[in-house]
Amino acid sequence: MNNELKYLAGKAAKGLVSRREFLGRAGALGVTASVANSMFASATKAASHKKGGHLVQGVGGGESTNTLDPALTASSVPFLNLRLFGDTLLGTDANGQLDMRLAESFEASADAQTWRFKIRKGVEFHNGKTMTPDDVLKTMERHSNDEAKSGANGIMKGIDEMSVDGDNLVLKLTAPSADLPYLIADYHLIVQPNGGMDNPAEGVGTGAYILEADEPGVRHLWKANPNYWNADGGASYDSTEVLVINDATARTAALQSGQVHMINRVDPKVAGLIDRAPGVSIQNVAGRGHYVFIMHADTAPFDNNELRMALKLSINRADMVDKILRGYGSIGNDMPINKAYPLFDASIPQREYDAAKAAEHYKKSGHDGSPIILRVADGAFPGAVDAAALFQESARAAGIPLEIKREPNDGYWSEVWNKQPFCASYWGGRPVQDQMYSTAYLSSADWNDTRFKDPEFDALLNKAKGELDNDKRKALYSKMGMMVRDTGGLICPMFNDFVDAVSDKVQGYESNPNAELMDGFAAMRTHLA
Repeated sequence: MNNELKYLAGKAAKGLVSRREFLGRAGALGVTASVANSMFASATKAASHKKGGHLVQGVGGGESTNTLDPALTASSVPFLNLRLFGDTLLGTDANGQLDMRLAESFEASADAQTWRFKIRKGVEFHNGKTMTPDDVLKTMERHSNDEAKSGANGIMKGIDEMSVDGDNLVLKLTAPSADLPYLIADYHLIVQPNGGMDNPAEGVGTGAYILEADEPGVRHLWKANPNYWNADGGASYDSTEVLVINDATARTAALQSGQVHMINRVDPKVAGLIDRAPGVSIQNVAGRGHYVFIMHADTAPFDNNELRMALKLSINRADMVDKILRGYGSIGNDMPINKAYPLFDASIPQREYDAAKAAEHYKKSGHDGSPIILRVADGAFPGAVDAAALFQESARAAGIPLEIKREPNDGYWSEVWNKQPFCASYWGGRPVQDQMYSTAYLSSADWNDTRFKDPEFDALLNKAKGELDNDKRKALYSKMGMMVRDTGGLICPMFNDFVDAVSDKVQGYESNPNAELMDGFAAMRTHLA
């Protein structure tokens, strides 16, 4: 590092230079944007971390029907609330590595079929109760219960027995699983008093913030937890507010006017303009998130694979990435896995737009020509309505009568997604393929939103869990990906970058490929200048 770069880094550490100014001056010195971003993040992280103040996050993806029950979290605002009030046993960092949360350590038997998680001592719930291994056990049991309708239900299916042994949670699996720690890091598995058996929606956990006001669809107010177990990773602010702003234009205006300090889901169409505006900057990172259209493969007319294939071939993926993502993402392939995943098979052929072949499959399907209803809302993903219109246009060229039904944002995730047979949706992805497939494609998973149910796929998934040879696991995952691609109900035209926008008043912001707003940890890992 030359002297001028050292000088710049020192100013950044003291909060005397904004990210925008740092990147500009570093670029003039020949430093690439990615390297400069990393340098800025390291410098500000190394600085003495200021605490105090009030952080406001303007977030799209909230509804009046939202709940604080971790099991039912399905969109951005509830996800962010979970991060604020709760902790999981393990987490995954920005590099995809595991870190310890409420578990101090873990170990597996030689065959990876029995796992022991040592539970941290001295952790206190917001209600004053000391967390015990039994609370952890009850949490796991609740999310394993079909009646909870948990988003983690699918990943819990492979656990045969759960018990407590002293300070340890012991999990015995139906088959070996090399990736179990990643599954246990699922954000739904927030440890609650008595596992949340009494009142899972009260918002009581072990997290860095304590609930002050809960107004679903409007705002959620949190105050710093003075008794948080992790002094180095607790609340950075005296309080933080999650302000629900579903309209993208209104979110942007709130950031630029100073009403909020950061926003999620920046519309790619305006990201460049925002990044050039004074006082704010765009923070985008590629990851495993994907914008999709989902069909229930067990519901007419989508129970006909010829029709499903016709629809898959009638969408122009390159057009979507160009016009909807504006380059903030990459082309999808009708499977939920991309190169961000370990053991991704890059040799799987890329599906292309082919109106003639789509027309052939549509004819073979025997569909009666009546309108095929695609339900969509602005809140499904940034640009979702425009994406549906592009889909309708390209499908028309294949003779497919796609009709768009626009739904209200409020209630979309409770009344449309996972209930209506054809709709727009998004997935944030998961750290490993096992978790993604177990959550959304296992036949018995509550969040199997395409109703893809294939016993052969389930058997391959279970086999992959226990396969410790990476080459063999990769081959199994490749076959599973092809099955989803060719027979499933997923239309995946694009993988999105997470695109946030942040005020220059916020220091220490680091993009995280796991999810938006620093994987939900912005209120714990940033501070105000």
